[in-house]
Amino acid sequence: MTYDLVVIGASWGGLRAVGIVLDGLGDAAAASIVVGQHRGPAGGERLAPLLQRHTGLLVREAEDKDRLTPGTVYLAPPDYHTLIESDGSIALSTEAHVRHARPSIDVLFRSAAEAYRERCVGVVLTGANEDGAEGLALIKQLGGVAVVQDPRTAERREMPAAAIEATHADVVLPLEEIGLFLRGLLLETRTGNPA
Repeated sequence: MTYDLVVIGASWGGLRAVGIVLDGLGDAAAASIVVGQHRGPAGGERLAPLLQRHTGLLVREAEDKDRLTPGTVYLAPPDYHTLIESDGSIALSTEAHVRHARPSIDVLFRSAAEAYRERCVGVVLTGANEDGAEGLALIKQLGGVAVVQDPRTAERREMPAAAIEATHADVVLPLEEIGLFLRGLLLETRTGNPA
């Protein structure tokens, strides 16, 4: 199977968690990666440089109409929903908050599921609400891969616990193992052989 898109959702404790995932992933990504991290309207542009320390992949804030490029990590900008279009581009929206959040992980995951279907991998990490659970269930329903952080390793367990309840995840892993799991999936995508 070829996986062209990895979407990662995180909230409370997410900066640390996403950094650890990127550390484990290394530079192997043959896919585009889009991160939905809850942050306030004044979240600024500090997140990209902080996460860039964890990977040789390019990390940047997503912009409206960006075309997804393999080996690039796109960050949902503060106070915008980030959607994935069927043509492989990003759309930003200021529609109403979903579950008190903008960017919403569910909005990102649902659009990614519909655009990439079985070529999509969804990852739900630490967080203090249920955002991402419905979107991850749709990724799984449409043939993609559902990955959830083991709630026992999460700074806040509510988000991964809700994801586990919403769908039959392909894997539930300790935080430190998620990047390596993704690396294996994406190396298999690049070479056509199991890693």
